[in-house]
Amino acid sequence: MRTELALPTDPAESFVREVDENLRRDQAQDFLKKNGPWIVGAVLLFLAAVAGYLYWQDRQLKASEADTEKLNEVMVEIGGGQIATAEKDLPALQGSKSEGISAAARLTHAALLLDKSDRKAAMDEYRAVANDKDLAQPYRDMAMIRLTALEFDQIKPEDVISRLETLAKPGNPWFGSAGELTAMAMLKQGKKSEAGRMFAAMAADKQVPITIRSRAVQIAGTLGVDATASLPAAAR
Repeated sequence: MRTELALPTDPAESFVREVDENLRRDQAQDFLKKNGPWIVGAVLLFLAAVAGYLYWQDRQLKASEADTEKLNEVMVEIGGGQIATAEKDLPALQGSKSEGISAAARLTHAALLLDKSDRKAAMDEYRAVANDKDLAQPYRDMAMIRLTALEFDQIKPEDVISRLETLAKPGNPWFGSAGELTAMAMLKQGKKSEAGRMFAAMAADKQVPITIRSRAVQIAGTLGVDATASLPAAAR
């Protein structure tokens, strides 16, 4: 059996490799000496930025929680008839950084204005919320429905129908309220058959509140559309 012997390492090659390694080591040391403070500073700056973001996020969460608790207090005050106190607490919540808290406070403020018979101011508030593109669509939709209900007798039926077109459809969360306004606008136009079909569609939509469905069945009946089969037996 033949055994192969390893060839001796070339001394010249070993020397070159050693010089190269030393050169790389020296270059690395020089780089760290020159740029070490900058590197450390950059790392510290990054860590500070991360810490700052986490702190800001924590503050935002705590502020949101505090605003939520305050909004709950306002609702309790309103429920207890302490309207004046609630009105003093609402402005701060209307400026909350939490979109949901701010929108709820603004809509609540509009409702309180309406309760005080300040119809114009309430309509202005609802209009402002409906046109606020920074708010999520559900808040804007709710404001638009309330605004349209208040303006119903002041605007043309076709404007009511146009405003609520995307909401007055089966399956939409606002179908009950938007559908009623749309159907009533159709009646003002003399379109009884179309209004009857709209009321029947509301009666058949199980997502629509039962009170609206029951009312829809009654009105549909007066328009010659029998929608009683759409209601649960207990509600007929």
